[in-house]
Amino acid sequence: MDFCHTDSHHADLHQADLHQTSGLISLEQALEKLLAQTAPLTKTETVDLIQSAGRITAKAIISPINVPPFDNSAMDGYAIRLTDLQKADTLPLAGKALAGMPFQGEWPAGTCIRIMTGAPIPPGTDAVVMQEQAEVTETGIRFTHSVRQGQNIRTIGEDISENTAVLPQGIKLATAQLPLIASLGIAKVEVLRKLKVAIFSTGDELQAVGLPLKDGQVYDTNRLAVHLMLEKLDCDIIDLGVIPDDPEKLRKAFIHANALADLVISSGGVSVGEADYTKQILDEMGQISFWKLAIKPGKPFAFGQLEKAWFCGLPGNPVSAVLTFYQLVQPLIAHLSGFTTWQPPIRLNAKALTPLKKSPGRLDFQRGVAELNAQGELEVRSTGHQGSHIFSSYSAGNCFIVLEQERGSVAAGETVQIEFFNALLKNQ
Repeated sequence: MDFCHTDSHHADLHQADLHQTSGLISLEQALEKLLAQTAPLTKTETVDLIQSAGRITAKAIISPINVPPFDNSAMDGYAIRLTDLQKADTLPLAGKALAGMPFQGEWPAGTCIRIMTGAPIPPGTDAVVMQEQAEVTETGIRFTHSVRQGQNIRTIGEDISENTAVLPQGIKLATAQLPLIASLGIAKVEVLRKLKVAIFSTGDELQAVGLPLKDGQVYDTNRLAVHLMLEKLDCDIIDLGVIPDDPEKLRKAFIHANALADLVISSGGVSVGEADYTKQILDEMGQISFWKLAIKPGKPFAFGQLEKAWFCGLPGNPVSAVLTFYQLVQPLIAHLSGFTTWQPPIRLNAKALTPLKKSPGRLDFQRGVAELNAQGELEVRSTGHQGSHIFSSYSAGNCFIVLEQERGSVAAGETVQIEFFNALLKNQ
């Protein structure tokens, strides 16, 4: 083997890759610019609680009541006064207190009250003794353990005090939040208006799913993928279909989308091909920052503002389109929607079980399968071929393997960073 020739060949490839990546901006720079230029929606609407799942709170949720609204028993047992128990360890029953049916009438000295979980505490009660620490005798209830002041009593407002904020502005309402709001007796909530997003694909080569392919055509999978991800982000979706590679038809599509939406997302037509008219039309219609990103896959990506709406142009390759949506459009939508508590995926260290092919120059998002080994260590393997047309890699994987911009190929056993797929891409 000619080692000198091999080293020279690798050096030539590295120089060529560096030439190809000159002028590209990093993912972090792109995201910073994108978020700095945009502002969240401010229009709100009031909806029924049952209709608010997935919506973003427009203001903090304030409790109108104390929770619990009255002192109540935390146990099934017996309400006692300590002065009575100091005189005798066995006390006759004076009555019962049930949930929804409080003890009524006078509570005679030297007696106790049978009480159930959630029942209002009779006035004068010092403690509730759980039934496991008491015995039923012919003369009354005998208490077998020491008792302390206030035990097993839930006090008024112990969980939530009246007029306190229970949920902040900018949180997405879901199963963990809605029952809490319901427990406060709140039937309607003020939420931010849903983000309106218009989508379309461009290209003469695209055919709608369900129709036979003509020569040179492929099915339009990008628009479906974008539509599904927008549904998970709880957007109002305006689907404008496939637009041919015709400047006038594309211009009309942009004018129509701009009039209807807060955000316009197209797929394809943002590279430098002869029939890629998107950038040309956008330059005429609005202020566009055309980015070539230092990421792989997904180098061609456009962002800017039309007369009314914001715009994101995704690459035409399916894997690239989903990746740029996931890494850039997802946080943009969270920002525009006022979802202030949204968190980006966390990167974790994992041991590579398979070699990973890469050239320095771009941040690389390869698809992988990560899991814990028998020792509790995180390991990851590639899903296989990483071409930008291999969409099955998303279905086979559960994470991105994130390889640093200047890193080269990775040998098995090296440490890499991964991002587990969030709800947009999870298989289950």
